[in-house]
Amino acid sequence: MGSYLLALDQGTTSSRAILFDREQNIVSVSQKEFTQFYPKEGWVEHDPMEIWSSQYGVMMEVIAQSGVAAGDIAAIGITNQRETTILWDRETGRPIYNAIVWQCRRTADRVDKLRSDGLEDHIRQTTGLIPDAYFSATKIAWILDHVAGAREKARRGEILFGTVDSWLLWKLTGGAVHATDVTNASRTMLYDIRKLDWDDTLLKALDIPRAMLPKVCSSSEIYGYTDIQGVQIPIAGIAGDQQAALFGQTCFDPGDAKNTYGTGCFLLMNTGETPCFSSNGLLTTIAVGLNGKVQYALEGSVFVGGAVIQWLRDELRFFTESRDAEYYAQKVPDNGGVYLVPAFTGLGAPYWDMYARGVLVGLTRGTRREHITRAAQESIAYQVADLVHAMEGDTGLPLRALRADGGASRDGFLMQFQADILDRQVLRPAIRETTALGAACLAGLAVGVWRDSGELKALRRPDTGFSPAMEKPRRAELLRQWHRAVERCRGWAE
Repeated sequence: MGSYLLALDQGTTSSRAILFDREQNIVSVSQKEFTQFYPKEGWVEHDPMEIWSSQYGVMMEVIAQSGVAAGDIAAIGITNQRETTILWDRETGRPIYNAIVWQCRRTADRVDKLRSDGLEDHIRQTTGLIPDAYFSATKIAWILDHVAGAREKARRGEILFGTVDSWLLWKLTGGAVHATDVTNASRTMLYDIRKLDWDDTLLKALDIPRAMLPKVCSSSEIYGYTDIQGVQIPIAGIAGDQQAALFGQTCFDPGDAKNTYGTGCFLLMNTGETPCFSSNGLLTTIAVGLNGKVQYALEGSVFVGGAVIQWLRDELRFFTESRDAEYYAQKVPDNGGVYLVPAFTGLGAPYWDMYARGVLVGLTRGTRREHITRAAQESIAYQVADLVHAMEGDTGLPLRALRADGGASRDGFLMQFQADILDRQVLRPAIRETTALGAACLAGLAVGVWRDSGELKALRRPDTGFSPAMEKPRRAELLRQWHRAVERCRGWAE
C-alpha cells in the first residue's frame, strides 16, 4: 500500500490539492482560483465544469511536481465548500444550471414561505439547522423550478443533485458513484440528523424527488476508485470543509473547538454523540461519521470573514495583496472610532438576518485607509467573539482556548486582536492546512495508513499561542460599539 495521501480541497474561490506523507508533512501543493459569477444583487454562482477542471488540474499537477508515483498514493480524501448546490444530467454528465453557491441569497423568499407554512420548528428539530437561504434545499427547488422539464426528469432519476463533494466523486469515478457523506448531507436542510436519512416532510414541501438524492455514507470509507496514470486509487474520505478542519485540528472530544478563518469564518465545537440544540441561533450539525457512529457539533457561521479583506483588495483597491492588510492595520494605534460590519450577504449566527447589509460607521474627516483596513480586520474578530459567547451560553462550557486555522490565521495582528477581544488564548497549528489534513486523515484511516485517532493526535506538532493582553474596560467598550454598529445594519434590504 502507498504511504502518501492526496487531499482535494475544493473551496469557494479556489481548488487546491495537497499531498501529505504518513507523518502529515506537506509534500506538494497546487492551487487554482476560478470564476465567481454575480448575475444579480445577492446572487452567487460557479461553473461546475470549471470547478471540476480546476480541481482535476491541480490534482494532476500536485502529483507531477511531487515526483510521487500514482501507485504510492494510498487514498484520496475530498473536502469541499458546503451547501453549494449542483444539479446535473445523469446521462450526459453536464450540469443543467450553474452551481448556486452557499453565499447566494436568491431563495430568501422561499425560506420565508417555509416559515409561514409552519415548518420552522420541524426544520430546527429534524435537520439541526435554522431556515435560511444559505442551505442547499431551497437552491435545489429553485433550479427545478427554473429549468424547463427538470423536475419531471428528476422524478425519473435522470437529474442528480449533489453538493460539491458528490459532484467531484461522480466525476472522479466516471459516473459510477453518486454519494455524499453525513457531514455534507447535514448541511442540505433536507437530512434528519438523528435518523440519518433524508426527511420526507421537507422533500414534499419543496417538491424535491428522492430519486435525485445521493446515497449518504460515513466520512471515512472507500466510496469508489479513480484512475490516475493507470492506477486505481481509492477515494476514502469525505467531509465538508469545516468538519474536515475540526477533524484535522484533532477536536475529537466533546468541548474541543476550532475556528477557520477563510472566505467565511466557521466556529465548530464537538459535542459528542448527542446533538446539542442551541437557544442562541447556532446550528446543530454532524461533526463526523466514523466507525459506525456519528459525532455532533455546534456551529456558528460568519458569512464574510477573509472575504472582507478581498473586498478591500479587489473592489476598493486599498492594496494589491491580502496579506498587506496586516501591515496597514498596524500603521494606526486604534480603529479611530471606525466600525465595519461586513454583512454583504446578510448576517449569520447569532443574528440570522438575511436582510442585513454592510455598514461602515464612525467616519470623520481624519479617517484614513489604515483605519478602515483595521476596522475590517477587527470585524472578523468581533464576529467570531459573538459566536464564542453564544456557544458558551448554549453548552455551559467555557472555552479554554480557540484553535485557529484557515488562510487569514497567518495574520498575526488578527490572531492577537482575536485573543484580546475574546480574553482567551488563540492557538495556531504548525500545519495550517487543517481542512485538507482532515480529509487526508479520514481517507488514511479508511485504508489503514493510521490505526486510530490516537495515532493522529500523537503526530500533532506544537501550536503558536497568542495570549490576551487587553485591559477589560477597553475590551468592553470596543464590543459595545461593535454591537451598536451591528444594530445599524439589521433589516436594511427588507
